Amino acid sequence: MFVDYTKVYVKAGNGGDGSISFRREKFVPKGGPAGGDGGNGGDVIIIGDANLNTLQDIKYRKSYKAENGEPGQGANKKGREGQSVEIKVPVGTVIKNEETGAIVADIVADGETIIVAKGGNGGFGNARFATPTNQTPRFAKPGQPGEELHLVMELKLFSDVGLVGMPNAGKSTLISKLSSVKPKIADYPFTTIVPNLGIVKFGNYRSFVMADIPGLIEGAHLGKGLGFRFLRHLERTKILVFLIEAIDEEPLKTYHMLENELYQHLEDFRNRPKIILITKKDLVLEMPDFALENTIIHSISAVTGEGLRELVDMLVQMLADNGNGTHRWDM
Repeated sequence: MFVDYTKVYVKAGNGGDGSISFRREKFVPKGGPAGGDGGNGGDVIIIGDANLNTLQDIKYRKSYKAENGEPGQGANKKGREGQSVEIKVPVGTVIKNEETGAIVADIVADGETIIVAKGGNGGFGNARFATPTNQTPRFAKPGQPGEELHLVMELKLFSDVGLVGMPNAGKSTLISKLSSVKPKIADYPFTTIVPNLGIVKFGNYRSFVMADIPGLIEGAHLGKGLGFRFLRHLERTKILVFLIEAIDEEPLKTYHMLENELYQHLEDFRNRPKIILITKKDLVLEMPDFALENTIIHSISAVTGEGLRELVDMLVQMLADNGNGTHRWDM
């Protein structure tokens, strides 16, 4: 199951208390203080793992607690430190403090590690407090509590190319033709309910990543049709491809609606290079009269394969140009 959002409670371990103890040695009737320090509590640690692609395991566990440090002992023995807890998350996971909304971490690399809850320090034993004027201190410090907080985890996929379109615009069919991904495809809206990532191969041992998100409808940036949950998977993409059906009677209106939903969600989308892709070319005898200044518009039929090779060539060139979109192609 693909899970890209969850909440979790984390609690670091408490530090162990310091010990109050005195030496009890033969022929030393008044031994000095010998209470050891308490051990530190364990941390809660987040680790990025490129082999994971879902937050499913975390969603069902709900909470993670590190081990408490053990109290100090006599003979100046320090208590054992608490064992830390590691939480592995997919690369691309954003971690927020649920209470404040502040970003705690953005895990963008395999093996990236961050402590999200620090264990409490162990308390000092009474041996630490001996002075020339107080050689037998009868007090020690307690351990400090470990940090605890409620976290929100959101997975944002990494991709080179993101497909944007209304439900049933042909996104899933396109990604299935260009990659080995085989999403569910049917002739009704909202067939795709989770994002799909496909590897598009070209040339000798070269490839790029394409993301297919569920269809967007007007009001998606406000959460309609779970749009805000899907839109975040485009935030890291380099190139946006807007898919509009050749049978759409108002293609320009559809494009502006999709564009507005993206810009309302994230203003930086305005700066991303884009392609407008007219799909299902095989269903019409005449292509729609659709043109925008300084915008790449290309038409395809994923069913017949017409225009797919040219599309891949465009995307490869745009990626090679660092996403500047300096080349133009006509329909």
